[in-house]
Amino acid sequence: MPRPLTRRAALLAAALTTAGTLAACGSDGGGSSEGSASSAGGGDGTFPVTVSTAFGDVEIAEEPQRVVALGWSDAETALALGVQPVGASDWLGFGGRGVGPWAEGLYDEAPEIIETLEPSLEAVAALEPDLILDTRSDGTQERYDRLSQIAPTVGAPEGVTQYQTTWQQQLDLVGQALGRADEAEQLQSDLEQRFTDAAEANPAFDGTEVAVGAYTSEGFGAYVRGDTRVDFMEALGFTNEPAIQDLAGEGFFVPVSDEQVTLLDAPLTVVFPIFVDPAQITGNPLWQTLGSVQAGNALVLEDETLVSAFSSGSVLGTGYALENAVPLFAETLQP
Repeated sequence: MPRPLTRRAALLAAALTTAGTLAACGSDGGGSSEGSASSAGGGDGTFPVTVSTAFGDVEIAEEPQRVVALGWSDAETALALGVQPVGASDWLGFGGRGVGPWAEGLYDEAPEIIETLEPSLEAVAALEPDLILDTRSDGTQERYDRLSQIAPTVGAPEGVTQYQTTWQQQLDLVGQALGRADEAEQLQSDLEQRFTDAAEANPAFDGTEVAVGAYTSEGFGAYVRGDTRVDFMEALGFTNEPAIQDLAGEGFFVPVSDEQVTLLDAPLTVVFPIFVDPAQITGNPLWQTLGSVQAGNALVLEDETLVSAFSSGSVLGTGYALENAVPLFAETLQP
């Protein structure tokens, strides 16, 4: 059984990208109270449906009309399927309606914003949901039990640990729960084809080792398989740096001490800042010692929107990252 992440570790390891995220995670749901019934009509699914999760089968008797989306990217996934949650959590601290620019305009009315790590049960219950989505979160039995007392709750898929639900698994679970499995399958197929096309257009990616890391006030860290960023890179044909992957435990993020910083040296190194100025990476003497930096094969992602998309793990955010990050990877790899 994986050991629950501490609050700070969850924030840092999950790579929240703006200072506003801390406020979002600690808020008391003070977002707009203009939640409207989710526009769940129009799906061609047949109800009741049964969704298999890590916590057992969840039966949803009728097409949901009031959806509360609490898991990381659950709201964006519902929006991509044409359903507007009445309540949602803002994991990446976007503010406003709690979604990235790639999902702008998909809400008719703002959802009630609910805390992330410790959602207020009272705030959730007040929205009178008939479905709660929590497919990517800390994945604890306690959290599930408390939420499922309010409404049918779709948690992570079986065998998935904290925050490691892939965008494909999330899309599948949410699509089933909303009666929009066909639409979910089409969205997945379209995005996977875009990955295939990008990989074919960039043959230099194939088999190239990549180190994906982050820099915080506590220093460097790196990601391993099971994290959305590494999965993104490997879908393009890259291979996660073996020396980093060897350190993988049950989590998806490993700290990199000053003495271990050479772990980030790879044919392609991609790092982004968390709660710090990008100059703290580029001006760091340890960073400058890396062979990939000296050879020009290291990339610091400074654009907050792109970093958020790269970290989103949603079908919409991933599509945005694919369009905007791939050219940067290709340019960085050029001799």
